[in-house]
Parts: sequence; structure tokens; C-alpha cells
Amino acid sequence: MLEATNLTVAYGLHRAIEQVSLRVGKSEIVVILGANGAGKSTLLKAMAGIVPSLPGKRINLSGRDISFLPTHRIVEAGLAIVPEGRGIFGDLTVRENLRLGAYPERSRTSEKDILERVLALFPRLAERLGQTARTMSGGEQQMIAIGRALMSKPDALLLDEPSLGLSPLMCKELFGALVRIREGGVSVLLVEQNARQSLAIADRGYLIETGRIVGEGRATDLRDDPAVRRAYLGAASDDGGARASPVAPSSFPLS
Repeated sequence: MLEATNLTVAYGLHRAIEQVSLRVGKSEIVVILGANGAGKSTLLKAMAGIVPSLPGKRINLSGRDISFLPTHRIVEAGLAIVPEGRGIFGDLTVRENLRLGAYPERSRTSEKDILERVLALFPRLAERLGQTARTMSGGEQQMIAIGRALMSKPDALLLDEPSLGLSPLMCKELFGALVRIREGGVSVLLVEQNARQSLAIADRGYLIETGRIVGEGRATDLRDDPAVRRAYLGAASDDGGARASPVAPSSFPLS
């Protein structure tokens, strides 16, 4: 469904990510775990065409090569991103934010049906369609951001730290929504600091360190791996999450 091969991004002389390759199958949740500064956000932005990458990459979505498309054409092809920080329009209403997501041609003819599905996924938004977005709670704003991305009718959805700053109850609701999104046929690539909960809902995972993929496997296997537990699940927070620690590339065999 979504596959990236030999993806490299440099900021000046610094290689933020180096020859990263990964795949996300249809209706699959894949999580990327790594320490702060490991290159997780850069990876998602490069796949979405937001930051330029070096020659040699290949990105395929549903059998189509989107490697050299501009960002707006990547969205039209079926790839949507929910950035860290949400990026909603605070002075617009919930309805207006959601309708902006339906701008791509692929979603315009079915905007009403998609909106109904988004509101069924996030009933709180249905109750607040006329409310100004900046007056919503952090969790509700994250619902708006995810709902807006879904309004583009994506085949694959990229999410960057969606649970950041949310309460434990809101985190649980958010991860439950991601499972339902997968059940609806959308592939999900998730960057998430809450390692414990993300591995609980994911099908597979990748470990990234200093811009390189250093391990991968089924989520259940990663959860049970002693090295992964020490690095990502050892310092559990009150909400059951964990903050990632640096991991030596040699700690995890590539599968």
C-alpha cells in the first residue's frame, strides 16, 4: 500500500535520515519508535513531500510512484498527514476546518458522506460543529486535525505524535479511533512517544536511531523483546506511556 525505499534527507551537511526503507500494508497500523532527534518527524514530512529528499528515493502509494509529486498532488494521490502540533485553523469553526480537508478532487463529490463518517468517529465534533476551534480542548483539537486529514479520503494516513500533551483518558479515546480508522481500510503510519499504547494497537513497528532504521518486527514481538522493553517501555509514565531512549543500532536485528 505505502512503501518508501532509500529515503535520505539532509539539512546542510547533517543527514537527518539515511537510506530509510519501510512499508505499510493495506489496513495496517505501523508505528515508528525512536528518541527525540532520531529523524521520525523528518521521515513523515519527506514522505508527504513537505521537505525535500536526496536523489535515489522511491515512494509508492497503492502501486503509484509518488516520489516526485508536489505536496498537493501527493494528497490527491491519497496520502494525508497530521503534523505534530495539529496545525488547525484556530479562528475557524470545527465545520470549516473539516471542510478544508475535503478540498482535493478525490473527496469533493463524497464530502457529505465522508463528513458523516468523521463525525461518527468523533461524536464530540458533531456536537461542536459551530464552535471556534481554538476554544476546544487539546484532545478535541487533535480530533479536528485527524478528521480534517480523513476528509481528503486518504488511502494512507501519517500521524506525528498525536497523543502529545493529551490526558490519559483522551489518549485511550484517540488510540481507539486509530483502530477504527484501520478497520475502515486506511493504512496508518504512526510516530508516537507513547510506546506502550502504540505497540498495543499496531500490527508492526520500526525502530529508528540517528536517522537509520535499526530494527523492525511485529508489534507483539517488539513489545516482548527485552532490548526494546529496556529502551522504550522501561520508563513508563503514569498514563502507561514511555519515553524513548537512545538505542545502539546493533541492539536490534533487522528482519
